[in-house]
Amino acid sequence: MSVRVFITGVGIISPLGRGRLATTAALQRGDRGINPLHLFPTSHTEPLPVGEISDLSAEEPLPRTHRLALLVAQEAMAGADEPPDAIVLGVATGGMPTTETLLKQNIFDPPRYRYHTAGSVAACIAREVGCKGPVLTVSTACSSGSVALAIALELLKCGKARSVLAGGADALCRLTYYGFHALQLVDAAGARPLDRKRNGMTVGEGAAMLLLTASETPPRGALGELLGAGLSCDAYHPAAPHPEGLGALQAMQKALAGAGIQPSEIGYIHLHGTGTVDNDLAEARALNTLFGPQMPPLSSTKGATGHALGAAGAMGAAIAACSIGAGLIPANSGCDDPDPELKLQPVMKPLRKKIQRVLVNAFGFGGNNASLVIGDPELYNKGFNLRETRPFLINGMACLTGAGDAEATMTRLFAGAPVKGMLNFEALATHLPQRAVRRLKRLPRLVLTLAAAACAGRDDIGPPQAVFFGTGWGPLSEAYDFLMKLFESGEQFTSPTDFIGSVHNAAAGQAALQFQATGPNITLSGGDYSFEQALMTASLLNHEPEKPFLLIAADEHHPVLTPLFEPAAARDGLPTDGGAAFLVSPATGQGMSLDSLFFAHAHKHPQVIPSMIGQLGGEARIKNRYAAIFVGIPAATEQSGRRQLREFLFVTGFKGPVVDYRRWTGEFASASAVAAFLAAQCIHRDEIPEQMRGQGMVSLHDRGILLLGLGEFVTAVEVMP
Repeated sequence: MSVRVFITGVGIISPLGRGRLATTAALQRGDRGINPLHLFPTSHTEPLPVGEISDLSAEEPLPRTHRLALLVAQEAMAGADEPPDAIVLGVATGGMPTTETLLKQNIFDPPRYRYHTAGSVAACIAREVGCKGPVLTVSTACSSGSVALAIALELLKCGKARSVLAGGADALCRLTYYGFHALQLVDAAGARPLDRKRNGMTVGEGAAMLLLTASETPPRGALGELLGAGLSCDAYHPAAPHPEGLGALQAMQKALAGAGIQPSEIGYIHLHGTGTVDNDLAEARALNTLFGPQMPPLSSTKGATGHALGAAGAMGAAIAACSIGAGLIPANSGCDDPDPELKLQPVMKPLRKKIQRVLVNAFGFGGNNASLVIGDPELYNKGFNLRETRPFLINGMACLTGAGDAEATMTRLFAGAPVKGMLNFEALATHLPQRAVRRLKRLPRLVLTLAAAACAGRDDIGPPQAVFFGTGWGPLSEAYDFLMKLFESGEQFTSPTDFIGSVHNAAAGQAALQFQATGPNITLSGGDYSFEQALMTASLLNHEPEKPFLLIAADEHHPVLTPLFEPAAARDGLPTDGGAAFLVSPATGQGMSLDSLFFAHAHKHPQVIPSMIGQLGGEARIKNRYAAIFVGIPAATEQSGRRQLREFLFVTGFKGPVVDYRRWTGEFASASAVAAFLAAQCIHRDEIPEQMRGQGMVSLHDRGILLLGLGEFVTAVEVMP
C-alpha cells in the first residue's frame, strides 16, 4: 500500500501578520516586519532591530512561546474533524522568556517555572487539541521546525499515525537577543540576506504548524503535499557552517531523493538565508553545486520576518504552501545589491508565478541541516510505500550514575545499594583528550564520556554515523552562567561561548564532531520521557541498516535551576544526574535488542493502559515474553502513575518482579536511559540484583525486560536477549 502526505491545515504567525491569509497578503505586498525591540528594555542606546510580534496578549502563566504555539495549532486544526494522532514540535527557547524574567527579578518560586522545559510547549498543545498519541519535542536549534516535519513525515510513512500536527515555535528572549549580539552576528541595519553588504541576522519570533494527513488521494481543501525530507550534520563546528556547505548539500540531495524528483523539477527555493556572511556563502555554494546554471527562483523571507530560530523551518514550510496556493514567489527582503560572490540572483520583488514544487532549507547550530520538498497537492505523485520499523541491535553501551561508570554502577547495585548522586566534575571526561573538553561544562562532558565508552572496542563495526540524543533540561550550566553574567553586568556583557553551549543540541553536536557523524543529529527534549522520544525518533529516521549510530540520553543537576524546574528531583535530599548511551544498528543478526513499542499522551485518555496492553500483544504474550518489568514513575506524577501501574498489573496478571527503578537511580529526567542500560546488563548476566527484584529467584533466559514509563505519558520499551 502506498500513501501520500498532504498538508490539510496551516497555522502561522510572524511579524508579517497572524494567520495564513494575512501572511500571504503581506508577502504579496512585500511587507517588512523588522523594527526596534519593544518587548523588554535593553542596555543599548538604541534597541537592535528584531522581528517582534506586536499584538500578542500577555496571558499569564503561559510563556510567550507557548502562546504563539497554541495560536497556530488552533488555526491549523480549524477544519479538522478529529484530534491529530501525534504532535511533533520544534522548539529552541521553550519557557525561557518567563524563566529569565523571574531570575532577573530574584523570584525563586518553583511553580512559576513549571513551563520552562521545551517539552511543555508540545504538551500544552496536546491538551488543547486532545491528542492522545505520541507528543515529541525536537530541539535542534534553527532547524527544529523542519526536523519536526521530517519526523512527522516518517510517522505517517510507517503507518504509526494517519494525521500529525507538526511545526515549530519560538519567542524572543534575552538569551537569544543578547546571545547572537555577543557572537557579533546581528546586523544593526536589519538582516540583508544575500546582499553584498550583509552584516548579520535579525533575531525574530514566530510559529507555524502544519496538519499532515496520510491519504491515497488529495483530501478536499488540501493546501500542499510534503514530498520529501533530508537531514544531515556538518560535524564541523559548534556554531559555524561547513564553509563549502557540504552538510547543506547532503540535506538537499536527500530531500530530493526522498521526493523522487530531480533538481530541475524544483520551481522555487525558500532559503535559510539568515544574512550572516558565512551562512549565506555556505548555502550559496551548496546550491550552486546542486543546481548549477539551472538555478530556480529563490529568496529568503528572514529580511521580512527576522530569524525565528526553532520556528524558522516550519514557517518556511507554511510560506511554501502559501506560495503554491497563491502562485507567489516572495521577495528577498532587505537585499538591495546581491553579492556577486554568491552567484545567486534572488527575487527582488514579489513575483506572481505558478509553482509546483518548493525546496525549503533550514540550518542550525551544530551543523544541523534540514531540507523539505513541498508540492502542489493536485500534481500527481506516486507516494510512499508503508514500511515497518525494526528493533535495534545493541553493539555497545555505557552509563554514568552517582556510583560512577558502568562497572561501578553494577557493582553497587549487586551490593544492594542505590546509585543516586553525582560524579565530581573532575571525574567526568577523564579518558577523553583534554583539548576536546577543556571548555565544556557538565552536560557535554557527560555526553562525550558516554559516547566514547559505548563505542569503545567496537572498531569492527565502524564509527557511528548519526546521533539521537534525549535530554529533559538541556545544558543548564551554560544557560545559567550566560544569564548571570548578563544580569550582573547590567545587560552589557555576557559569554558567547556559554550562548553556543546553551542550545539543547550542543552536546549532541559535540558527539558528532568527536566521531565525524554526518547523518541525522537529532535532540529530543520531552522531560522525563526524553530517552523514549529519542529511541522512537531513531526508529523512524534511521534507514541505513549497515551503519551504526549513537542513542544517548543524559541530564545534569544544577544547584539553582534544578530545584526550580524539577522540585521533586531531590526529594530525598540527594542531587542526582547521569545518563546512558547505546551504540546500535537496525537488528539484522543475533544479539540483544532494544525497541520502542508504545508512546501515548495520558491526559483525558482513560483507555491508555488497555491500549498499551493491546499494542504489546495482550496479557498472555506479556507474561510469556517478559521476565520482569522496570517501571519509571516521575515524582511529579506519582499519583496517576501508581494508578496506571495497578491497572496494568491487574489486567495482565503479571506476577514477575516489578522494579521501581527510580528508587535506585534517583530522580532525574534521563533515568529511563539508565534503566534501559540496567535491563540490558541484567539480561546479559541472567540475573537481577536481589534487593531490586525482591524475594525469589527469576531466570531471564530467552525472556526480556519491559520498561514502562507512566504518568503524564505512557511508554513501553523492551530489551530482549
